[in-house]
Amino acid sequence: MKIAKEFRWEMGHRLPFHQGKCVNLHGHSYKMLVEVEGDLDKDGMVVDYYDLKAIINPIVEELDHAYLVWRDDTQLIEALKMLNSKKVIIDYHSTAENMCLYFLDKIQTAGLPKNVSKVKVRIYETEDDYAEEVISLKK
Repeated sequence: MKIAKEFRWEMGHRLPFHQGKCVNLHGHSYKMLVEVEGDLDKDGMVVDYYDLKAIINPIVEELDHAYLVWRDDTQLIEALKMLNSKKVIIDYHSTAENMCLYFLDKIQTAGLPKNVSKVKVRIYETEDDYAEEVISLKK
């Protein structure tokens, strides 16, 4: 059985390696669909939606209205420090693909119930562009 829940947040970033517009500091209204798959528990649920929200919301809140910054983008880090702006410094470029991996890593260590066997994350960077990844959880 599968269930899914949607999450939204606002976030800024830039891709310093990019040859186009994304080299500039900009932001998106992100949307993420988290799908979990597994056996039904004794109450007939894969995961209670309330519990899924409690697991994922803190991860989303860390990024909401922040700048996601690659650790080697020292110019942007210094500018954000001077402006006292919320930032999350990461070890990878802030592509939608890498953000999927970031969320999956955080989710799988956040205490999902044992009956959950797969997690899929789909992140929409714009209304019509997304990246998606699925992981199987070890039992």
